[in-house]
Amino acid sequence: MTAEAGRPRPLRVANCGGFYGDRLSAAREMVEGGPIDVLTGDWLAELTMSILAGNRLKGRPGYARTFLTQMEQVLGTCLDQGVKVVSNAGGLDPAGCAEAVSALADRLGLRVNVAHVTGDDLMPLAEPPVNAGTGEILRETPLTANAYLGGRPIAVALEHGADVVVTGRVTDAALVTGPGMWWFGWRPGDLDALAGSVVAGHVIECGCQATGGNYSFFEEVPGLPDCGFPIAELHTDGSSVITKHPGTGGLVSTGTVTAQLLYEIASPRYLGPDVTARFDTVRLEQEGPDRVRIMGVRGEAPPETLKVAVTCLGGFRNTMTLVLTGLDIAAKARVAQEAIWARVPRDSFDQVHVELTPLGPHTYEPGAAEDTEDAGAPETGGTALLRITVMDSDARTAGRAFSSAVVETGLASYPGFFGLTPPADASPYGVYWPSSVDARTVIPVVTVGGLRMEVPYTPPEPPEPQAPLLSSDLYGAAGDVADHQAAPPYAGDLTSGPVRPLGRIAGARSGDKGGDANLGVWVRDPAHYPWLAAFLTVERLRELLPEVGRLPVERFALPNLHALNFVIHGLLGRGVAASPLLDAQAKALGERLRAVRVPVPT
Repeated sequence: MTAEAGRPRPLRVANCGGFYGDRLSAAREMVEGGPIDVLTGDWLAELTMSILAGNRLKGRPGYARTFLTQMEQVLGTCLDQGVKVVSNAGGLDPAGCAEAVSALADRLGLRVNVAHVTGDDLMPLAEPPVNAGTGEILRETPLTANAYLGGRPIAVALEHGADVVVTGRVTDAALVTGPGMWWFGWRPGDLDALAGSVVAGHVIECGCQATGGNYSFFEEVPGLPDCGFPIAELHTDGSSVITKHPGTGGLVSTGTVTAQLLYEIASPRYLGPDVTARFDTVRLEQEGPDRVRIMGVRGEAPPETLKVAVTCLGGFRNTMTLVLTGLDIAAKARVAQEAIWARVPRDSFDQVHVELTPLGPHTYEPGAAEDTEDAGAPETGGTALLRITVMDSDARTAGRAFSSAVVETGLASYPGFFGLTPPADASPYGVYWPSSVDARTVIPVVTVGGLRMEVPYTPPEPPEPQAPLLSSDLYGAAGDVADHQAAPPYAGDLTSGPVRPLGRIAGARSGDKGGDANLGVWVRDPAHYPWLAAFLTVERLRELLPEVGRLPVERFALPNLHALNFVIHGLLGRGVAASPLLDAQAKALGERLRAVRVPVPT
């Protein structure tokens, strides 16, 4: 690393994948597209752990095999250019993945130093895990249990000369924080620098979502089909610049970065094993074309516990989807169900989930709260999907006895009957169970060059006192609503003005957090934020998105980003793998909100 005025030059960390299945050519594009120091990729969504557990039960590798495909394309170039590779593709078998990389290097005639990080695997558990959100004790037998490790083991591996670092379950941001620790020499007490790196890591870990992918205002993004992957230029104080290689498609703007900052977060205190990053202190600045500076991030001591992802087999499920068209949609849905349950009793299943999804917009009417099952059903003509999912511990009960019964109603049901799914057997589904463990009991282990090193938990000493959030905590009288808000003054009428889609002035991004969903909403014009904060309350959200119903909801204000973040607890049930919803990962929740027509002040 070269020093400038006594300080190391910025570290250029590139991302080449945001999930298991992302663009295979991305690693080559990032390595060949311009100078980088570290190539990272995130393979481990919460759903991926269940997928890898299923693969392992079938005798397949417990790691992401597409990582090897990418390494075959770029490993030689990375070694020639001094580019380090850091990836969590090791999944449930980091050692096996590292061995596969070494074997690949031997086949290619390359000499490579491959390190792997273990210690996250907590199986077998000494006692049933407690759900971190609900306090319930898991009754099923766990398949996997992995603690979320931080960046320190990655830094240790790089300090000992690793060319490639393969990990199991680490936090997404650790893939950037670890290289930052190695490059700049950050210690556990460098909380602000660590927090800045966590924010940078959070922005780039989902690949093209930081460069215009899945962006609310997608029509403003040039060259989206050839969207470039993001790069974080990390500085010694933890500030960063988010950018991409020149000549690639996509867009890096304060809007695209804001969207990704709001993705899959909860409280502005973003907890991690290395630091608690204060997202309410983040400031963004458009430094130039496709260059956004992130600065001002404050850090606090990390919690004394680590998040643990537990997975287990939940049972078996089967889904049939029918199309309802024309008039009397709600009545047709009732007739369809009556015909089905007459052939196979509804109470013969452990669980039944019925979802009626209108294929049309919903208009907000002040004070109107709709029945969730018939939410927005077009009675004057339209189309809707009726999705019926059954779940049971017995594969035969949830199998063709159900799906064939649905088909049998085809000529004795509602007019215009047709379906989108053929009869099929039931399929197994997994359950994601978030838990926690004392950080001092988890010992990460780094293996590199035949050396095995333990990296114990080292909290900063002494921990700094926590500063108050920019928002205050106000709890609703109903007891199921927490409204953490710093509401700017707004004196206008919230129920008057031209009726327009909310999305014409507000962007949104949503996603899954275990069984919960998060929904971030922001405005690009700071002058609009007081209206947004006053209008989009928790109760208003329930009216605009009837599927929220009476589920517990938290609202957090992020004034620096002109944004609000909602956490809807329990919307996804027992996690993505078990959710019967059509939008099982809540990816479209924000866009559904943006489509609702509301009164907007002129």
